[in-house]
Amino acid sequence: MDDEKLIQFLNRELSNFTVLYIKLHRYHWYIQGKNFFTLHQFFENLYLEFSELIDVLAERILSIGGRPLATMSKFLDQKTIVEASADNEEREILKQLKDDFAQMANEIRETGIPLAEERKDDATVNDLTCCLKRFDKHIWMLNAFMDQR
Repeated sequence: MDDEKLIQFLNRELSNFTVLYIKLHRYHWYIQGKNFFTLHQFFENLYLEFSELIDVLAERILSIGGRPLATMSKFLDQKTIVEASADNEEREILKQLKDDFAQMANEIRETGIPLAEERKDDATVNDLTCCLKRFDKHIWMLNAFMDQR
Protein backbone atom coordinates (compact mmCIF):
# COMPACT_ATOMS: atom_id res chain seq x y z
CA MET A 1 0.00 0.00 0.00
CA ASP A 2 1.27 3.40 -0.95
CA ASP A 3 1.36 5.55 2.23
CA GLU A 4 1.08 8.61 0.01
CA LYS A 5 -2.59 7.89 -0.74
CA LEU A 6 -3.43 7.93 2.97
CA ILE A 7 -1.37 11.08 3.54
CA GLN A 8 -3.13 12.78 0.60
CA PHE A 9 -6.50 11.80 2.05
CA LEU A 10 -5.56 13.10 5.50
CA ASN A 11 -4.34 16.38 4.00
CA ARG A 12 -7.62 16.74 2.11
CA GLU A 13 -9.55 16.26 5.34
CA LEU A 14 -7.17 18.63 7.14
CA SER A 15 -8.10 21.16 4.47
CA ASN A 16 -11.81 20.51 5.03
CA PHE A 17 -11.42 20.79 8.79
CA THR A 18 -9.58 24.10 8.43
CA VAL A 19 -12.14 25.55 6.01
CA LEU A 20 -14.92 24.41 8.34
CA TYR A 21 -13.11 26.00 11.28
CA ILE A 22 -13.20 29.37 9.48
CA LYS A 23 -16.79 28.77 8.37
CA LEU A 24 -17.84 28.14 11.97
CA HIS A 25 -16.36 31.47 13.01
CA ARG A 26 -18.39 33.16 10.30
CA TYR A 27 -21.56 31.44 11.48
CA HIS A 28 -20.73 32.35 15.09
CA TRP A 29 -20.33 36.02 14.16
CA TYR A 30 -23.26 36.36 11.76
CA ILE A 31 -26.01 34.31 13.36
CA GLN A 32 -29.11 36.31 14.26
CA GLY A 33 -32.64 35.69 15.44
CA LYS A 34 -34.50 34.01 18.25
CA ASN A 35 -31.95 31.17 18.55
CA PHE A 36 -28.98 33.54 18.60
CA PHE A 37 -27.70 32.67 22.07
CA THR A 38 -28.04 28.91 21.57
CA LEU A 39 -26.46 28.86 18.13
CA HIS A 40 -23.79 31.45 18.92
CA GLN A 41 -22.53 29.17 21.70
CA PHE A 42 -23.00 26.02 19.60
CA PHE A 43 -20.84 27.39 16.80
CA GLU A 44 -18.18 28.48 19.29
CA ASN A 45 -18.10 24.98 20.80
CA LEU A 46 -17.76 23.52 17.33
CA TYR A 47 -14.89 25.75 16.23
CA LEU A 48 -13.06 24.96 19.46
CA GLU A 49 -13.61 21.26 18.75
CA PHE A 50 -12.29 21.68 15.21
CA SER A 51 -9.23 23.52 16.48
CA GLU A 52 -8.34 20.34 18.37
CA LEU A 53 -9.23 18.05 15.45
CA ILE A 54 -7.00 20.06 13.10
CA ASP A 55 -4.07 19.51 15.44
CA VAL A 56 -4.81 15.79 15.84
CA LEU A 57 -4.96 15.32 12.07
CA ALA A 58 -1.82 17.33 11.35
CA GLU A 59 0.14 15.45 14.01
CA ARG A 60 -1.11 12.11 12.65
CA ILE A 61 0.12 13.08 9.18
CA LEU A 62 3.54 13.89 10.66
CA SER A 63 3.64 10.66 12.67
CA ILE A 64 3.14 8.51 9.55
CA GLY A 65 5.85 10.32 7.63
CA GLY A 66 3.84 12.98 5.81
CA ARG A 67 3.86 16.74 5.80
CA PRO A 68 0.59 18.43 6.71
CA LEU A 69 -0.57 21.28 4.54
CA ALA A 70 -0.14 24.57 6.36
CA THR A 71 -1.22 27.47 4.13
CA MET A 72 -4.67 28.77 3.31
CA SER A 73 -4.00 28.61 -0.42
CA LYS A 74 -3.19 24.89 -0.15
CA PHE A 75 -6.20 24.26 2.09
CA LEU A 76 -8.46 26.01 -0.41
CA ASP A 77 -6.93 24.06 -3.27
CA GLN A 78 -7.40 20.68 -1.56
CA LYS A 79 -10.77 21.12 0.20
CA THR A 80 -13.88 19.30 -0.95
CA ILE A 81 -16.41 21.35 1.03
CA VAL A 82 -17.48 24.81 -0.09
CA GLU A 83 -16.67 28.01 1.70
CA ALA A 84 -19.43 29.71 3.69
CA SER A 85 -22.04 31.51 1.68
CA ALA A 86 -24.78 31.87 4.30
CA ASP A 87 -24.52 35.01 6.39
CA ASN A 88 -27.39 35.03 8.82
CA GLU A 89 -30.20 32.82 7.56
CA GLU A 90 -30.38 30.29 10.35
CA ARG A 91 -31.91 27.44 8.36
CA GLU A 92 -29.43 27.89 5.50
CA ILE A 93 -26.47 27.97 7.88
CA LEU A 94 -27.62 24.81 9.67
CA LYS A 95 -28.25 22.99 6.39
CA GLN A 96 -24.80 23.92 5.05
CA LEU A 97 -23.21 22.75 8.27
CA LYS A 98 -25.13 19.47 8.24
CA ASP A 99 -24.18 18.91 4.59
CA ASP A 100 -20.50 19.53 5.42
CA PHE A 101 -20.58 17.02 8.27
CA ALA A 102 -22.31 14.47 6.04
CA GLN A 103 -19.81 14.95 3.23
CA MET A 104 -16.78 14.63 5.51
CA ALA A 105 -18.32 11.61 7.25
CA ASN A 106 -18.88 9.91 3.88
CA GLU A 107 -15.30 10.65 2.78
CA ILE A 108 -13.98 9.14 6.01
CA ARG A 109 -16.23 6.06 5.72
CA GLU A 110 -15.70 5.43 2.03
CA THR A 111 -12.06 6.43 1.58
CA GLY A 112 -10.15 7.24 4.76
CA ILE A 113 -10.90 4.25 6.94
CA PRO A 114 -10.42 1.74 4.09
CA LEU A 115 -7.04 3.33 3.21
CA ALA A 116 -5.90 3.19 6.84
CA GLU A 117 -7.16 -0.39 7.24
CA GLU A 118 -5.32 -1.46 4.08
CA ARG A 119 -2.17 -0.01 5.62
CA LYS A 120 -2.96 -1.78 8.92
CA ASP A 121 -2.75 1.63 10.60
CA ASP A 122 -5.02 1.15 13.60
CA ALA A 123 -4.11 4.54 15.09
CA THR A 124 -5.32 6.40 12.00
CA VAL A 125 -8.44 4.21 11.85
CA ASN A 126 -9.09 5.17 15.48
CA ASP A 127 -8.59 8.90 14.83
CA LEU A 128 -10.89 8.80 11.81
CA THR A 129 -13.49 6.75 13.67
CA CYS A 130 -13.48 9.34 16.47
CA CYS A 131 -14.08 12.09 13.90
CA LEU A 132 -16.82 10.05 12.28
CA LYS A 133 -18.53 9.53 15.63
CA ARG A 134 -18.51 13.29 16.24
CA PHE A 135 -19.86 14.07 12.78
CA ASP A 136 -22.67 11.53 13.12
CA LYS A 137 -23.64 13.03 16.49
CA HIS A 138 -23.59 16.58 15.10
CA ILE A 139 -25.75 15.54 12.13
CA TRP A 140 -28.24 13.92 14.49
CA MET A 141 -28.31 17.01 16.72
CA LEU A 142 -28.72 19.41 13.79
CA ASN A 143 -31.56 17.30 12.38
CA ALA A 144 -33.29 17.30 15.77
CA PHE A 145 -32.84 21.06 16.16
CA MET A 146 -34.09 21.85 12.64
CA ASP A 147 -37.11 19.52 13.05
CA GLN A 148 -38.26 21.49 16.10
CA ARG A 149 -39.18 24.51 14.03
